[in-house]
Amino acid sequence: MIQFAVLSGFLLAALAPLFHRWFGDRTSFVLAVFPAALALWFLNQLPAVMAGETLVLSMEWVPSLGMSLTFVVDGLSMLFALLVTGIGTFVLIYAGGYLKGHPDLVRFHLAILAFMVSMLGLVLADGLFTLFVFWELTSITSYLLIGFNHTDLEARKSARQGLFVTVAGGLALMAGLAMLGVAGGSWSLAELNAMDDVLREHDLYTPLLICLLLGAFTKSAQFPFHFWLPNAMAAPTPVSAYLHSATMVKAGIYLLARLQPGLGGTEMWTVTLSVVGALTMFTGAFLAIRHTNIKKLLAYSTVMALGTLTMLLGIGTEGAMIAFVTFLLAHSLYKGALFMVAGILDHETGTKDVTAMGGLRPLMPITAVIAMVAALSLAGVPPLFGFIGKELMFESVLDASAWRALVVLLAFSAAILTIAVAAIIALRPFFGQRRQTPRVAHEAPASMLLGPAVLATLSLLLGLLPALAGTGLLTAAASAVVGAPVEVKLSLWHGINLPLLMSVVSLVLGYLLFQRWDRVRARLARLDPLIARGPESGYDAFMDGVVVVSEWQTRILQNGYMRNYILVMIVTLIALIGNSLLLRHSPSWPSTSMSSSTRRSWSAPWCWAPCLPPSPARGSAPWSRWASWASPSP
Repeated sequence: MIQFAVLSGFLLAALAPLFHRWFGDRTSFVLAVFPAALALWFLNQLPAVMAGETLVLSMEWVPSLGMSLTFVVDGLSMLFALLVTGIGTFVLIYAGGYLKGHPDLVRFHLAILAFMVSMLGLVLADGLFTLFVFWELTSITSYLLIGFNHTDLEARKSARQGLFVTVAGGLALMAGLAMLGVAGGSWSLAELNAMDDVLREHDLYTPLLICLLLGAFTKSAQFPFHFWLPNAMAAPTPVSAYLHSATMVKAGIYLLARLQPGLGGTEMWTVTLSVVGALTMFTGAFLAIRHTNIKKLLAYSTVMALGTLTMLLGIGTEGAMIAFVTFLLAHSLYKGALFMVAGILDHETGTKDVTAMGGLRPLMPITAVIAMVAALSLAGVPPLFGFIGKELMFESVLDASAWRALVVLLAFSAAILTIAVAAIIALRPFFGQRRQTPRVAHEAPASMLLGPAVLATLSLLLGLLPALAGTGLLTAAASAVVGAPVEVKLSLWHGINLPLLMSVVSLVLGYLLFQRWDRVRARLARLDPLIARGPESGYDAFMDGVVVVSEWQTRILQNGYMRNYILVMIVTLIALIGNSLLLRHSPSWPSTSMSSSTRRSWSAPWCWAPCLPPSPARGSAPWSRWASWASPSP
């Protein structure tokens, strides 16, 4: 069963040291067989999914509680599963060349396989509990991957930041999923999505939606939680390529898409996702143009893409859902290729700064071609698949119902900035005057070229023949997001219309911005003090506050004095007992007009003194006095 096949990845991760002992530097290529085999299994199920079938694979998990481990394979989970396993195969092969000879390669294999299986389990899970478990596993394993270079202070800091932000969102998600299950009376995502307006009209809709959005927004780096994602570039490039193209940051997007049929369509959903997504899209593109580090450029462009996907889900029309799945696939292809190209440049030249590169095309011709094709797809230039995704995105924002003018303005501005970023990545390192780099540049080994070459080729092939994806996989994926059958017909040419005009104008303005990039970047540097006071400064202030509170409570409560510990325990015990008595029982104090006999017979469950026998008279036998008090009155 597929459950055993997927979960066996955790066992394979645990056996990574043994594989490394057997195969040495070839371990990455051997381990790549695992995701490749899973990808082939999913491809074998693709015809059934394209025909409209939903595969439900279930096995008992905790029979005594009626819980089962259920995986659902429909169009949406199939799209994500193929991205996770397919790109994961190329990432492992790429890592075999990029990290060859690294002393901690075994630890990398263990963490990347566990991360891969966690993400795969997340997109296949049908139960809310199962989804949450895999959700948190992606946070923990991504923490290990971001902090892979554990001797680097920045890597450790970035790993902690990513962990704290995503796990804090995970706590909100846990509350949201609990309320979702209570509101719908089911813990199955498939059943919840089939409830029509039951969830939207429930009293818990607003709080559960707020909690779910907080979980998704933190995971997928939506404004104002976007700052952790570029800092995650402290991870090795294979991790960055995988995390940005197919896994971690797409988890929140997947959750929103999965819940669209059951929770989408309300004013709160539409306005929140449309505005937050558009703002994130523009913020990512704007911050990207300020950087010269090629991985930072790509990271902020990922923030832009994640904002675009969220915005499309917020718009919610059928056309927007078609644009969503198309843009999702296009982004995964070109972003995976571009991050691997960035790693090649860093690996072969010894620098990540694009201003320190130039004239590398004769020395690295294959890398230059791959970078050009993938960057053209990022910019949305025909005949690349990214052009089709951008055209559909423009059509969707023009049909937006909430905050239409703002959404169109931000989308158009972000497109201009993204085109400039694509030109910087594609042209600056490979053309112009030859610059001296820390290492003598040369072409990368085949293991590092295979992945980006295949992904870039797919971007070109799907652009020239969009029906290959549109009439099959994307139709099934869009239908799953909408919750009803949708027909996806993609074509490279839609005629002369407003979206095409917006594309042409954005291409011209974006290229002009690229030509003046150095001057623009120098002027934008004046905004550094203002940007430094952004959301990340709030995170830093919060963490500083945590340290201050920790130091205070340590000084007051954990100062090493036994008498303080005993006092704290006694006070805590009294407070807990008193709170329990007052909350669980309603005290009613006896009236002062009561007679002594009435007062003696009165007792309350919470009261101790009246329940005790009266003080015995001096000289009387203890047992006789007790017996006379305890016996009932005649």
